[in-house]
Amino acid sequence: MEPSNLTSQIAALPKSELHLHLEGAVAPETVIILAARHGVSLSPETVTTRFSYSNFNGFLDAFKWITSFLQTPEDFSLASHRLMDELIRQKVVYAEITLSVGVMLWRKLNVEKIFAALRETADRAAERGLQICWIFDATRQFGPAAAMEVATWAARLQIGGVVAFGMGGDELSVPARDFLAAYQFARTQGLHLVAHAGEVGGPSSVREVVEVLGAERVGHGIAAALDPALADWLVTRRIPLEVCPTSNLRTGALAGQLGKGEATMKDHPLHTLFERGVRVTLSTDDPAMFQTDLLAEYGHAVSMGFTPAEIVRLAENGFQAAFLPPEEKRPLLEMFQAEAKSLGLV
Repeated sequence: MEPSNLTSQIAALPKSELHLHLEGAVAPETVIILAARHGVSLSPETVTTRFSYSNFNGFLDAFKWITSFLQTPEDFSLASHRLMDELIRQKVVYAEITLSVGVMLWRKLNVEKIFAALRETADRAAERGLQICWIFDATRQFGPAAAMEVATWAARLQIGGVVAFGMGGDELSVPARDFLAAYQFARTQGLHLVAHAGEVGGPSSVREVVEVLGAERVGHGIAAALDPALADWLVTRRIPLEVCPTSNLRTGALAGQLGKGEATMKDHPLHTLFERGVRVTLSTDDPAMFQTDLLAEYGHAVSMGFTPAEIVRLAENGFQAAFLPPEEKRPLLEMFQAEAKSLGLV
């Protein structure tokens, strides 16, 4: 198949995205608008500089800076509305959007009012064919007590579409086992569980969040490619990895895993993990901060050697791994499979 034909077919294929931070999807022009609302005048050059980083800590600093301009329900509404426009443009029909509730609480924002505004934008997106669910994310370096507060809010707002409790931030800052109480509480409340691991941490970090915390999916998890036994264990346990190739390059995480000064897309283990049978899904993580989108990530998968049939399986993994009950997941899968067939991909 000609690459141009495959690109157009991928663009037309219904897609899901499971690892997507709202705050990291705020485009530079939106940052300028948000900053102006709060009395800060930013030039495009300033924002471009802030969106440039060579390591993971630099990325975290930029993420913190962006969140400083997300203060009111109206701010979050604007950010989410623009993100949903982008998702619909790329024919994403289902997304689980991660909210950095740990940061909201640290900044003493009104989580309930912000989430009400976000639900309104999600309702409008649903009318346009995009189903949204939410993951409330704790910030690892803020510690276990702060994580429990996030888990409590996630349980309280489940009726609004919160499907999971997760944890991001600095993976190397606090041991995963210290968050066991928050994860146990979230599980008792009927929430799904997810955790960032194996992004900058090693294979043991991936195993720990699954074995100790009970994570049902792992954010990133690329360190599993360094340990074949761990990869096979993930296959046996049917634990999906939410893989974000461009993110792994831009933060330096992939280079760090490989022990290189720098890495390129051809070094990424997405296809290696896929061929081994690991349930990998494809996401953007923080698309605005990494100048990417989901279509670009699928383009990278093609450049890694994914065949059309493998692209379909990769995209289908995103629906299979969704935190939805079977009766809600089935129609999405049936629609996806019918569209893939009509596009000649299966």
